[in-house]
Amino acid sequence: MLHLRRPLTIPVTRNDFAQRRKTAMGVPASLVKELREKTGAGIVDCKEALEECGGNISEAIVYLRKKGLADLKKRAGRVTSEGVIGSYIHNNNKIGVLVEVNCETDFVARTQEFKDLVKDLAMHVAAAHPRYLTAEDIPEEDAAREKEILRAQALSTGKPAAVVDQMVQGRFKKFIEENCLLEQAFVKDQHITVRQRVEEAIARLGENITVRRFVRFQLGEPL
Repeated sequence: MLHLRRPLTIPVTRNDFAQRRKTAMGVPASLVKELREKTGAGIVDCKEALEECGGNISEAIVYLRKKGLADLKKRAGRVTSEGVIGSYIHNNNKIGVLVEVNCETDFVARTQEFKDLVKDLAMHVAAAHPRYLTAEDIPEEDAAREKEILRAQALSTGKPAAVVDQMVQGRFKKFIEENCLLEQAFVKDQHITVRQRVEEAIARLGENITVRRFVRFQLGEPL
């Protein structure tokens, strides 16, 4: 008697199905457009993310965020010789700011998103009045003087020496967050720092971006 074998059934996982679907159909342009609108990422990156995530928008957003953070490390060492100098004059004409922001290419420097970043930074400097760019830019004498003041304040509490040291360390960290531009809470979104605002632009534009310097003028301030 001839025995016919049943066809072998291979379980198909969700990922397998997504992979077959992307191979057979590709990614709809409407999904790419929707993801671009939600993230601001480039067409190629959006298409790649959707292909990897089987067309799932939510997963694609997470994929782009992870990819962006990974790419930041790769871009950090790139030379930034292009860019613009942005300015902001407060509506009372008593506060003015100049800020130099650099990127890798003139092409990115001319994009509206880069210009918006520079404008945001200039407005932030006007509002938040940072004294330094980063913690590394704080002069040694300024840091020593601030720590001396903080230590005197901590000692006046009568706490043990070990606790005093911790208090000074914690309060100096707060001093950095309040006075260094890149560590300040971004005035237009207090949930992120200025550094994170710049990193978001790096992820979206695909180039290294650095804030080189800034100056803030206020009418009547000591020279």
